[in-house]
Amino acid sequence: MEPHGVSPSRRTTPIGGAKGTLLWAWGLALAGLLTLALPAISQAAETDTSAGLTIWPEPRPVAEVQFVDGEGKPHTLADFKGKIVLLNLWATWCAPCRQEMPTLDRLQGQLGGPDFQVLALSIDLDGVRVVRDFYREVGIRHLGIYIDENAAAISALGAFGLPATLLLDREGRELGRKLGEATWDSPEVVAYLREVIASSRRK
Repeated sequence: MEPHGVSPSRRTTPIGGAKGTLLWAWGLALAGLLTLALPAISQAAETDTSAGLTIWPEPRPVAEVQFVDGEGKPHTLADFKGKIVLLNLWATWCAPCRQEMPTLDRLQGQLGGPDFQVLALSIDLDGVRVVRDFYREVGIRHLGIYIDENAAAISALGAFGLPATLLLDREGRELGRKLGEATWDSPEVVAYLREVIASSRRK
């Protein structure tokens, strides 16, 4: 078994589903172009790994992302500034996403509050209904419903496979990320996130 609460399979699902094949192909092409355009020094930047997340040497700016909640109210990531945010991009048709979602729900139940939030952002093109049905099916109790029906977050955040999870600081900058499934309520992950929350209070 791998350390850091990470699933042994490290499974990811390409952006797809019946309605998303073109999105995935477009995403791959764009990812290739972006890779070619990145300076070599960026590719060689040193990183660390903590609790299964690749942690960047310095916080990185995050593109603005727009989405709605379960009631159709518009939001952006800026609405969550002031909290440490674990932003998870997922979809109901993504098998690894479905597998890890209960662990994200339990993490929100343990740590959620004024200092921390799990922001589970669905890119289901069928909208809130399928997400609400899935939450009911698997007993999700602590996570809010947030939907990006245009799947714009995929390219904006450079996440070309699901699930993709970004750790954001209180200013909304990216501290690190993980591509693939993880056990987000494992003791090691919870301890690491508690330290991130506590250290951000001290700054």
